[in-house]
Amino acid sequence: MTNHTTTRTMSVAEAIRTRRTVRHYRPDPVSPQLLDTLLDLAVEAPTSWNLQDRSIVVVSSEEGRAGLARATGGQPQPTEAPVVLVFVAEPQAWREDRSDVYRQARQNGAWSEQFVEMFSAASQEFQEGLEQRGLLREYAVKDAVISASFVMLAATAMGLATSPMNGWDEEKVKKVIGIEDREDLAVALLVSVGHPAGTRLHPGRRPRRRVVFDGTYGADGTDGPDTASPPAAR
Repeated sequence: MTNHTTTRTMSVAEAIRTRRTVRHYRPDPVSPQLLDTLLDLAVEAPTSWNLQDRSIVVVSSEEGRAGLARATGGQPQPTEAPVVLVFVAEPQAWREDRSDVYRQARQNGAWSEQFVEMFSAASQEFQEGLEQRGLLREYAVKDAVISASFVMLAATAMGLATSPMNGWDEEKVKKVIGIEDREDLAVALLVSVGHPAGTRLHPGRRPRRRVVFDGTYGADGTDGPDTASPPAAR
């Protein structure tokens, strides 16, 4: 992937290290080409059992973004960013016809007919188990958040800024995107996308030994630097 103003390629590691959460944006629009690429990469994110049990609603109208600003308690991102992506989790997706998913996997040579038969039965059994334990929503939300993570890293590599947003009223968000009557759907995350209004410095992270453990939680941490070494801000 390339920056929208240069031809320099940014590695995945560099995108991870330079990504910052940006709350304020310039009014410049995100080009349709960049947005198309970003969304193409978002749907490449993995999902449990390849259910693809998440969708993305692109909110770019002034009215829609104003509604999201109200739904988020007045946070500035929806008002200032030209695009807000709403990640919708679909806990009941496993009940739908998945023949298109299986057909594509066979056409790509990724799955054999025998594998499809086994996979279909096993995934159905797994989802029924989740339903019995009340975990369908949790799994779908996880899949949606993984897709949002792809968006944030891809956007960074393109020279764009993002902010994963929490603190919203789900019913109000649902109303903005037209699913207020869909109890089978859940809002997983909002991500604003745009051009940053300024530079954000890296606030630093705790040393790895404080948060990465060997074998069991709380065991001696794995070797790492005592202090984080933030890269140059982007």
